[in-house]
Amino acid sequence: MADVDLSQSKGKQKHGGKKKRKRINVRVDMTPMVDVAFLLLTFFMLTTSMSKPQTMEINLPPADSEGKVNDVQVAASNLLTVRVREDFKIFWNIGEEKPAAVDGSDRRTKLVNLGKLLKDRSSSNPKLITLIKIDDKAKYIDMVDVMDEMNINGITRFSIAPMAEKDKQEIATL
Repeated sequence: MADVDLSQSKGKQKHGGKKKRKRINVRVDMTPMVDVAFLLLTFFMLTTSMSKPQTMEINLPPADSEGKVNDVQVAASNLLTVRVREDFKIFWNIGEEKPAAVDGSDRRTKLVNLGKLLKDRSSSNPKLITLIKIDDKAKYIDMVDVMDEMNINGITRFSIAPMAEKDKQEIATL
């Protein structure tokens, strides 16, 4: 590990009879430290669990020959619209009904109640498609939380659309 060189060096005397002190050379061998570093690196690489990124598959509607996405016609009775405002107040309606607010005092309660509502409505109408409209000033996590709630409750037929001014005016008074 460390090596001390005690070899005798014959030096000349200087300054009137004073003897020059012997220099002791110390050499530190770095090999064991490098071995330990690589051992730790290998240990952590082999014991760390490699997790796959969690992604959600999104299917887009088919495009025509020009590359434009075809509009999909859906009956109003088969369309549940969920609107999320900037302050995470959630509204829902089916077809042309008046929007109703999702009950809940905090974020988690609103999401759980939204999940129950979505599950109940989709079980009563298997053709139901959910349209999620989120305010452009809302946080990204709001959209992720709503989509997670859809995924948790097994709702696979949904679309995401920007919230129009008409939608904002419709839920502004509620």
